[in-house]
Amino acid sequence: MDLLTTVGCASAVLLVAAAVALLGVAHHLGLLYQLFHKVEPKSPRHGGELVADVLKAHGVRFVFALAGGHISPILVAAEKVGIRVVDTRHEATAVFAADAVSRLSGRIGVAAVTAGPGVTNAVTAVKNAQMAESPLLLIGGAAASLQKGRGALQDIEQLSLFRTLCKACISVRTVRQIVPALRRAIATAQSGTPGPVFVELPIDVLYPFHVVEKEVGGPKSARGLRGKLVQWYLQNYVRNLFAGAWESRDITPLPVKVPLATEDEVGFVPPALGFWGRFGWVQRCAELVSRATKPLVLVGSQALLPPTPAEELRDALEALGIPCYLGGAARGLLPPESPLLLRHNRRDALRDADLVLLAGSVCDFRLSYGRLFGRGAVIVAVNRDRAQLLRNADVFWRPRLAVQGDAASFVVGLARRLRGFSCPTEWMQRLREAEQRKERANR
Repeated sequence: MDLLTTVGCASAVLLVAAAVALLGVAHHLGLLYQLFHKVEPKSPRHGGELVADVLKAHGVRFVFALAGGHISPILVAAEKVGIRVVDTRHEATAVFAADAVSRLSGRIGVAAVTAGPGVTNAVTAVKNAQMAESPLLLIGGAAASLQKGRGALQDIEQLSLFRTLCKACISVRTVRQIVPALRRAIATAQSGTPGPVFVELPIDVLYPFHVVEKEVGGPKSARGLRGKLVQWYLQNYVRNLFAGAWESRDITPLPVKVPLATEDEVGFVPPALGFWGRFGWVQRCAELVSRATKPLVLVGSQALLPPTPAEELRDALEALGIPCYLGGAARGLLPPESPLLLRHNRRDALRDADLVLLAGSVCDFRLSYGRLFGRGAVIVAVNRDRAQLLRNADVFWRPRLAVQGDAASFVVGLARRLRGFSCPTEWMQRLREAEQRKERANR
């Protein structure tokens, strides 16, 4: 009896294991999904239409591209919905142009390149967007997923090229994944510290069912068990590609998460202690500035990122009344005649300042890796990116306050806290005189 019970239990376990394995295979092949989601073999629609719809919903006005067969449905559909397709003569140019649109408009810049060499040609421009912290979407064509590694046209491993350059690398495997993948990619590009994202769209998710079935689906008839199994597998692969493809999906933008440097922003002081907590960081900085006799502000490119308008940041700097050096994209934020704007003698000014606010500026080669600050100077650093925030802080300098957050919103909050603050006249006059001497010497 015990033996029969044992055998029965073992059989039950084996049956359950087999059932679980079969369910796993069915899930992997998309059989379960196809049971509940419609496949429309006669539909003329294609994945390029979904791409265009998502881009349109996100306010995209331009797609920069060098046309290729792998991405043609995207370009055709984009023009139909009113998105201007700008054809370039090199893929790097397409990405550079998308980067420029992003910087000038504050919206996501979009470039589309064909598979293989089209993708590799874009690498330098994508790195440029990463360094500039530009929100950019690069759409890359690719060989059909089933044909990857089998000698398909222009088939190379593309995701690995961009993993160190992009905030996210996504490969879409079915038509139904296009919309959620693009929404997630665009939100990722714009959230936190902005940057490029790469979305790989294989050719078989972009063309209509009848085209993909002809190219990938295999022969209509097959001989032998092996041939019939291969035929079934290929036909099921195509059906799974399009299962639920045209169901209604939300294409509106996902929330963009920007770390605004408000009173409740998380920060740490000093970084060597590794101490994190919620403090009034703007208030703490205001206290430090109010005690300073020789304050200085360095504004970097990151301070010009959305959502704070440049005009609001400019007004905040003028309200603070602290001398400023502007770098990168921040150049031009203050008018040339502004008494706060400094262009010369930065090394001497940093050496003499007793408080320096790094608003999006980074202690890299431009600040001699942090070696320019005077001994005992109070350094307040604000940056969305923690690595940039503490660049070389363990070597040549150490911030009194280090706030991981948006530099522009921090400056705006600081100006509100310091209403009535007046920068010491002697310090202002000293810097202006040094500026004028340098101007005369340069004539």
